[in-house]
Amino acid sequence: MAKKVVASLQSGEGRNFSKCIKMVRSPKTGAYTFEEEMVHNDHIKDFFN
Repeated sequence: MAKKVVASLQSGEGRNFSKCIKMVRSPKTGAYTFEEEMVHNDHIKDFFN
């Protein structure tokens, strides 16, 4: 099943997006959390800034 999903992302419009993961520190508790998002390749730098 996973092979079909990966194959469908490699053809067509799926190539224009990347999964970005960044660590964000919570101001309330001080613990780190991970923020994940599918971002268009043109907006990757905006996601990390």
